[in-house]
Amino acid sequence: MYKAFFKRLLDFAISFLALIVLSPILLVVTLCLYIANKGRPFFFQNRPGLNGKLFKIVKFKTMSDRKDSDGKLLPDAERLTQIGAFVRKTSLDELPQLINVLKGDMSIIGPRPLLPEYLPLYNERQKRRHEVRPGISGWAQVNGRNAISWEQKFEYDVWYADHVSFLLDVRILWLTVMKVIRSEGISAEGHVTIEKFKGSGNNI
Repeated sequence: MYKAFFKRLLDFAISFLALIVLSPILLVVTLCLYIANKGRPFFFQNRPGLNGKLFKIVKFKTMSDRKDSDGKLLPDAERLTQIGAFVRKTSLDELPQLINVLKGDMSIIGPRPLLPEYLPLYNERQKRRHEVRPGISGWAQVNGRNAISWEQKFEYDVWYADHVSFLLDVRILWLTVMKVIRSEGISAEGHVTIEKFKGSGNNI
């Protein structure tokens, strides 16, 4: 009953109230990133959601569009702005996704929505992460976030899909707050962002 009905009801109520309560913070961050990114404070990208259906995710834009002499984007570390680094460290870049939750594209808690290009790379078990709505935070995020391997992350995602419950969501939400306060697992060691997934090499 929770997974089929009450989870979505709670998602709508929490995201609606959170957008109202956090609106001053959202406005300030939007203004700062508007200035830092020359009028482009938001980042939009297609991501697969429930059952792999694509939707457009919205996040705060933490990196500039700076390019080299050949017109190619500079490495992530060189494009990360000062305000962007702060927004990312404090996880404020995730807040606009409350709009996605309100619309029903996402949930407060669930597997993180990844890139569409990863869809054909999943093995049969990993594909099961799309049996639930993707979330702003999830079981993998409170167990290492970007500091763990892709295989570990997908195992956590599938485990969550099999064990969705109100108490588990409350636990993940609490642990998420603790992770944000401690700034744990923001990125993989030696990288601003996690390396891309290239496939697991098996089809189990």
